[in-house]
Amino acid sequence: MPTSPALPVILLLSGSLRAGSVNEAVLRTAESVAAAGAVPVAAVRYEGLADLPHFNPDQDTDPLPAPVAALRGAIAGAAALLVCAPEYAGTLPGSFKNLLDWTVGGTEISDKPVAWVNAAAPGRGGGAEATLRTVLGYTGAAVVDAACVRIPVDRATVGADGAVSDPAVRARLAEVLALLADAAREAL
Repeated sequence: MPTSPALPVILLLSGSLRAGSVNEAVLRTAESVAAAGAVPVAAVRYEGLADLPHFNPDQDTDPLPAPVAALRGAIAGAAALLVCAPEYAGTLPGSFKNLLDWTVGGTEISDKPVAWVNAAAPGRGGGAEATLRTVLGYTGAAVVDAACVRIPVDRATVGADGAVSDPAVRARLAEVLALLADAAREAL
């Protein structure tokens, strides 16, 4: 009996550790949109941000710390990455910058399609976007500009399931996932 090809995996990376984060809600929504079949992808949230040790170049050797090996393995297994990170003090939160620092010494992100969603209110989040673009440049990521979007999210639209209920937000996230999937297919 023939099997269907596996769906491309889009790894969802939240830059926030805060419970109830709008950034996390955006990624839960992307996961929900994919699970509903709106886009032929498997969207998987990375949940190990809090477990990563502080970046130390002396530890960026084999064997890697287990949480770092898990992160790099998740990135290596993904066809593309989607980031949603808040802006703190004009840049990325330290915990998320730490995650990115752990990827610089590996090759897992190199040439991998990556995009981000800025969920901040209009006029905010530009510093986080600029930092993402800079750091992803060091990793060799293939930033998919058309999929890097601003989707301001009103906290009131986040349901008890932690996902955004607004149909316009859900539709826009489906477009972003489709663009990343297309870029991943082109990268093969």
